[in-house]
Amino acid sequence: MKNPLLFLFFGTIALSSAHITLAQFPGAPGGGQQPPAAIPGTSTDNSPRGNAKLTGVVVDSATNKPVEFASIALVDPTTKKPIDGTVADDQGRFTLTKLPQGDFQVLISFVGYRNRTLSSVKLDRRGDVNLGQVKLAADIRTLKEVEVVGQASIVEEKVDRIVYNADKDITNKGGDAADVMRKVPLLTVDLDGNVSLRGSQNVQVLINNKPSTIVASSVADALKQIPADMIKTVEVITSPSAKYDAEGSAGIINIVTKKNTLQGFTLNLDTGVGNRGANLGLNGNLRTGKMGFSLSGFGRANYNVRGQFENTQRVGTAFTEQSANTLNRGMFGQYTLGWDYDISKTSAITASLRYGTRNNIVDQTNFLTKSTGPYFPVYNLRDVLTKDLSGTVDANLDYTKTYKPQHEFSVSAQYSRNNRNNDFTADILNYSDRASIIARQQNLNESYNQETTIKADYQTPIGKNQLVEFGGKGIFRQVESAFGYKFAAGNGPLETDPNRPANTLNYDQNIAAGYLSYTLSTKNKYTIKAGARYEYTTIRAFYKLSQPGELGGGAGEDLGIPNYGNLVPSINISKTLKGGRTVKLAYNRRLQRPGLRFLNPNANAANPTNITQGNPLLMPELTDNVELGTSAYVKSVYVNTTLFYRRTNNSITSVRDTITNSTGEVTNPSLPRPIRTFFLNIGREEAVGANIFGNATLFSKWQIGGGVDVFYAILTNNSPNPAYQASNSGWVVSGRLFTNLTLKNGWGVSGFSFIRGREVQLQGYQGGFAFYSLGVKKDFKDKRGSIGIAGENFFNHPFRIRSETQTPLLSQSSLTSLYNAGVRVNFSYRLGKLSFDQPQRQRGRNNENDLKDEGSDSGGGQPQGGGNAPAGGAPGGSRRPR
Repeated sequence: MKNPLLFLFFGTIALSSAHITLAQFPGAPGGGQQPPAAIPGTSTDNSPRGNAKLTGVVVDSATNKPVEFASIALVDPTTKKPIDGTVADDQGRFTLTKLPQGDFQVLISFVGYRNRTLSSVKLDRRGDVNLGQVKLAADIRTLKEVEVVGQASIVEEKVDRIVYNADKDITNKGGDAADVMRKVPLLTVDLDGNVSLRGSQNVQVLINNKPSTIVASSVADALKQIPADMIKTVEVITSPSAKYDAEGSAGIINIVTKKNTLQGFTLNLDTGVGNRGANLGLNGNLRTGKMGFSLSGFGRANYNVRGQFENTQRVGTAFTEQSANTLNRGMFGQYTLGWDYDISKTSAITASLRYGTRNNIVDQTNFLTKSTGPYFPVYNLRDVLTKDLSGTVDANLDYTKTYKPQHEFSVSAQYSRNNRNNDFTADILNYSDRASIIARQQNLNESYNQETTIKADYQTPIGKNQLVEFGGKGIFRQVESAFGYKFAAGNGPLETDPNRPANTLNYDQNIAAGYLSYTLSTKNKYTIKAGARYEYTTIRAFYKLSQPGELGGGAGEDLGIPNYGNLVPSINISKTLKGGRTVKLAYNRRLQRPGLRFLNPNANAANPTNITQGNPLLMPELTDNVELGTSAYVKSVYVNTTLFYRRTNNSITSVRDTITNSTGEVTNPSLPRPIRTFFLNIGREEAVGANIFGNATLFSKWQIGGGVDVFYAILTNNSPNPAYQASNSGWVVSGRLFTNLTLKNGWGVSGFSFIRGREVQLQGYQGGFAFYSLGVKKDFKDKRGSIGIAGENFFNHPFRIRSETQTPLLSQSSLTSLYNAGVRVNFSYRLGKLSFDQPQRQRGRNNENDLKDEGSDSGGGQPQGGGNAPAGGAPGGSRRPR
């Protein structure tokens, strides 16, 4: 077979089309006249459950005036649990759409009124149900009970995921996605903005169920481009089904942004200013009839982000000390144009175009290196300027056809490209006369990461308790990284360094995938979801000569990386017990392909004693995950506990050695030698642990919650070279606590804290760290805006972190000081008027992004976010890949 990629992908699409025809034919499976009941746990929040529509108006029984912002819940009369809900507008009107057919109860409530329950509300797919005026009677005695119904939890559990409701936490105002991620159960965000799930950075991060090359290049960079004010929820999926890409060893994180699908026109203004940053955001929406448009933009400036760094390292008998002051500043922004059209009540098409940009600049001044010499210490003083500039374009086109509940077909196409320049310039100064420049060095690294995706998905119910899903996908990636070096004696012009030739890595990766998933829901409340996904990957990688910063050109030396295929099974079993308690057992296999951070052969030497270089010959990691979880309500407190085990083979492990002369010999062991960090597939990682978290609503107005994550890590690199052999193990503990208090007259208070203890790494440890914040917000009377103030880390100035690295060849210790205490004032206001007449559309779902990227850069080795380590070296050197 000459092209297995196209054969597999288009074969799946053909199979999907044939199955659609069969499903529509009378008498075919799933083709009956009555739609089958929805299978619990098989639909995400974005999936349609039916075509029924429920409307009404809530009014005061005494005055007949509208009851503004009353809560409406559609309740299953058997389980007494709500299955959908909404909030009335300022005229008391409400609408619920895409509802299943059947008999339900409708619970309507608001502060200061008696609960009103409408029994035996019958919904079907043949028409809309209008409840007309629903009157609420005042009853101050039921105030407490009603407020509990109307207040949403910050953390919720769904059948296949944990959901953090970011829009309910006022301390998120003015921050970015990294600030939000720190508050999500099971997640940890380090000082550079890199995200870990249960101790592993091998996570698949999606934005509205879609990938982006900015995430593929660097998760930390992507989080800085997403403002916290635009995030509605963060979903953590620890055991994904076969429908999701196999990428992401630890699981999937889906960031869901706020979407406005209402009729009318609105313009939102969000702005804030603080001692370390400022932001400005505009969000406009226009919807008329079946068509909607949205245009949003957000910009953020960081300034006055200061830090310090101290580092000591010993190689043989040579000893080196380093110190530096850092100043981080930058501009970040993204702009999105969206369009959607409801072709009919059962089909819709959506499109979007997004551009994101980031300009991050780090100044490292008084970067002093003191090393042992033959007779006297040797001093090296330099100032380093690092510029990390990037722009990302994402274009999406999605079509969805819904035939009946749980029966739909969707096809999606996406194009994404990230262009990046990651450069540094070092001025080497005279130690005695710091105004005199001895020499200058420069490293230019221009790269792009491009991805084109097309996919088709089909699902259909079988009977009343089964669901079949299958689909295919093709991913076509092109990555290039062109790098070169320049040098100048004194303060003269920079010229090409003859001792370090320029080069370019061209890396093409194509993936063809197909999956099949089956779900069974039994009468005794078991839900079983099993499936398998097969992905075939072809790679063509080669070097080619180029000039510094020059992309393109002809082919060069082929690296001969072999193609490979992976079968990825998964199974999820859940059981609903009495009292709302659930028990879940899951197993899945995942893989993790190396991203540009690990592949890029550019040797970044901004810090001449700590050089980082990638390896384009890396192969993917393979991980097996098992988890057992249970959740229950203990009175008014919700508690979730999960035990998990994870084992990763062929792990991408950082290896640290020293650079010798051209013959591999050490000419003088008393002289300092640079430490080089590179990556190999020689590692094995295991982790066993537990996650416990809970939340509760107290006194109707006070939400409080938190959790503890603890696991025991076992790490080894299995290197056959005794000089590189390393292993380590130990406990890693982290915890979080949040609170949210609703007061009278539109006032609210929120607080958050997170702490992580010492983290075990393959060659040492990274010190613990903590974050905390407190915010106060006041809503305007008309609910059109708010003003608030929030502070963070205000008792720490600075916050210090110690880390150590130990190998048979070297030892290193570091101390990082973070001056991250901050305060900001936020203001938001909404113009325009909406009506709650939501269109009948279903957005396509493209659930994939899959490149492993350990650090916060794509090859420069520079820490982003804090900017508190010397160029080329994170605290303690290079972090262990997860």
